[in-house]
Amino acid sequence: MLLLCFFTGCSDSSDDKMGEPEVIPTGVINEVIMYEANLKVFARTGAFNAISSRLDEIKALGINVLWLMPVYEEGVKDAIGSPYCVKDYKKVNEAYGTLEELKALVKKAHEKDMRVILDWVANHTSWDNAWIQNKSWYTQDAGGNIVSPEGMGWTDVADLDYSNTEMREAMLDAMKYWITEADVDGFRCDHAEGVPDDFWAQAINELKALKGAGLLMLAEGSKSSLYTAGFDIVYGWEFASKLGDVFSGKATLSALYDVHKKEYQEVPEGKQRLRYSTNHDLASEHSPLQTYGNDRGAMAAFVIASTLGGTPLIYSSQEIAYSKALSFFDYQLMDWNLNSDYLNEYKKLMEIYTSSSMLRSAGVKIYDTGKAASFYRVSGDEAILVIANTSSTTETIKVPIERVGDRMRNLMDNEVVTLPVALTMEPYQYYIWKKE
Repeated sequence: MLLLCFFTGCSDSSDDKMGEPEVIPTGVINEVIMYEANLKVFARTGAFNAISSRLDEIKALGINVLWLMPVYEEGVKDAIGSPYCVKDYKKVNEAYGTLEELKALVKKAHEKDMRVILDWVANHTSWDNAWIQNKSWYTQDAGGNIVSPEGMGWTDVADLDYSNTEMREAMLDAMKYWITEADVDGFRCDHAEGVPDDFWAQAINELKALKGAGLLMLAEGSKSSLYTAGFDIVYGWEFASKLGDVFSGKATLSALYDVHKKEYQEVPEGKQRLRYSTNHDLASEHSPLQTYGNDRGAMAAFVIASTLGGTPLIYSSQEIAYSKALSFFDYQLMDWNLNSDYLNEYKKLMEIYTSSSMLRSAGVKIYDTGKAASFYRVSGDEAILVIANTSSTTETIKVPIERVGDRMRNLMDNEVVTLPVALTMEPYQYYIWKKE
């Protein structure tokens, strides 16, 4: 099991003594910082080139893995504009550019030490995908009619039947195509739990034979068997949901910590959970500013999600505090200069993250400090204390008793302080301190 140990303590108890935290083994997986690129926010046409031109800015966020939302030709029949309605697994959406432009994007990302993974939709296809001619490749009802995925409400797509060997071979062939043709580094697998684990196990083994140790596989799902199937990182849906509840007053921080611990109980050594405050699904309902109160709340939520433990994810638009719901079915071009100070704050945060092995691999002690998330990442003689007010009001926060008197350097502004008994924290204010 992953050696990430959690220690809980009461902030006003003299008996709050910290044991020696165990440490997450260091390795490639703990170095991943991911950026989800919604192609429809970069350009109305030529998104591959538009993203390519912004790779330096993306890299400046500490990113080393670029996740491209589906790049494939979209279906038209009964379609509603979803990029997850795939008409041809081996053809790029011409609105985004050409195959050569995608390959150029991947090559340029590699030159900047960034891996590129593609969003893969293995559960279903569009109704006008050529595969539909092979009726036995699809799930059918009692009357022999091809059906949409059961219980999902996705009427724009047809459900694939993984009991069909030919279909499985065609799906695996299509995945291999992007490894060999475009040199991509892996896949984020949509609705991974809608596909049998044994297919993923076969696919990942065969993709590794092509790509080697550099292959990265991310599963949208939550069950632990996805790790056994070979996925490196699995979503943290419950954590993200509970994080939103905390900021809206529907849940306590204790409930968030319980979810965090629960999710990590099933994470094998060398694997990770994806940690995020928003993504394309969440942002399509509410912007981070709406979910977390305002831009400061959105920033505080990201600080918690990215520093408590896990693989950090930034969704294209959150770094500039885009304030409206963002449907990934439609084009909504971003003004990347919209909030330059906010963007620079993101850059500073991720500079702190990338330069700190503690935030990537150290044990965690969690403190109970009311409406402020408080946790201590420690490895040997080095330690970082994070305190973030999740409230929309000014709060007096008791400093964890064992941290009172510690000399700390604020990593955001380099100011050195001696921690007092209590802090007055403005709405959504946060601190990231390193022990001197």
